[in-house]
Amino acid sequence: MDLPDPVKGAPDWLPPEAATFDTVHDAFLRTALEAGYQRVRTPVFEHTEVFARGIGESTDIVQKEMYTFQDRGGRSLTLRPEGTAAIVRAALTAGVPRQAALPVKYAYAGDFYRYERPQSGRQRAFHQVGVEALGAQDPVLDAEIVLLGYEALRRAGLQEVTLRLNSLGDREDRGPYRERLNAYLDRFADQLPPDVAERRHLNPLRAFDSKAPGMPEIMANAPRLIDHIGEAAKAHHEQVCRLLEAEGVPLTHDPLLVRGLDYYTRTTFEYTAADLGAQNAVGGGGRYDGLAEDLGWPERFPGIGWALGVDRTVLALQGAGLVPEPAPRVDTFVVLAGEGVGQEAFAAATALRRAGLSADLLADGRSMRAQLKAADRAHARLAVLIGPREVAEGQLTLRDLGSGEQRSIARADVVAEVRASLEP
Repeated sequence: MDLPDPVKGAPDWLPPEAATFDTVHDAFLRTALEAGYQRVRTPVFEHTEVFARGIGESTDIVQKEMYTFQDRGGRSLTLRPEGTAAIVRAALTAGVPRQAALPVKYAYAGDFYRYERPQSGRQRAFHQVGVEALGAQDPVLDAEIVLLGYEALRRAGLQEVTLRLNSLGDREDRGPYRERLNAYLDRFADQLPPDVAERRHLNPLRAFDSKAPGMPEIMANAPRLIDHIGEAAKAHHEQVCRLLEAEGVPLTHDPLLVRGLDYYTRTTFEYTAADLGAQNAVGGGGRYDGLAEDLGWPERFPGIGWALGVDRTVLALQGAGLVPEPAPRVDTFVVLAGEGVGQEAFAAATALRRAGLSADLLADGRSMRAQLKAADRAHARLAVLIGPREVAEGQLTLRDLGSGEQRSIARADVVAEVRASLEP
């Protein structure tokens, strides 16, 4: 029987890369939690309409990339391709807009799925950490969100992060602008790729996303939405920029940035990293003040958020040679220094683990030297040696694997002695 192939576009993460993955994930999530964002979880699949109505019918995600299926009850369900629409749906379902304590600030992490052509930095199964702030339209909140994402990436170890920023104005600004942009695209009607030609009447902003040959040159002189936004949106954007610049955040103003989701309004942003090639975006987000209404809520319930790609950030760290040193797998390794001591070694490891201390052992007959090599590979700081003599005398030997110093301790004191030795 042949070994099953891995699913294309669904990468495995094994040590040591899995440890780097966890380090990046934890840095992102910790940044959000320390800023007062509370952890939320939503299902890995939703009714398809959540994404079709929320993300937008004109997007690549809805038209080409969603994993959609019918369940046994005939309902159309979709594996989540992004986080925002599902979290807003969950907040609306729970009646959050009716609560007095707004805004609410959420953080999430999980796996997401898009049917794309797999390549470096773009997979069909990927992991993101994100934040959403719902219920306020304050530019200070926008600046907070943008700054948190920037600092989360820096905390994860990226040294060169570029922040691209734009404003897409309010939805009321879109009508006249769409007419203007479509009139511009009419001049190139015979040069537009089929997908742009088909979708530009749904949402001509998608033309800015196209990487088809010739499209960047066509769009280089297209009218910019930021030049046609209302005064309120313009003042909002200027305040966000002032707040970020005052905190020393380097901004790249990019009037071509629209991102691939139809729900964005006003503040829109993207973080890019060096050493990632064409797929250099490691995260981004924006404001989505009309999304709740798209999902069926009867009134405005504004929000803003970002999502950071764990997989891509790991690739960026690897490309820049910035992968952190692996953390110790365990602090203590229990070593069997003779035969007939397996039960005592197992008891010592269990006592350490029950006390919240990380410990491992190998009781498969390997030599003491081989066990100490395993302890070194695990980056353990201490070894607890147990031999027949120690068992007979009710003693253990505690060895510092860095200095090589060792001493005898009472078996009953192993937890206290190990904890004291691990303290700074």
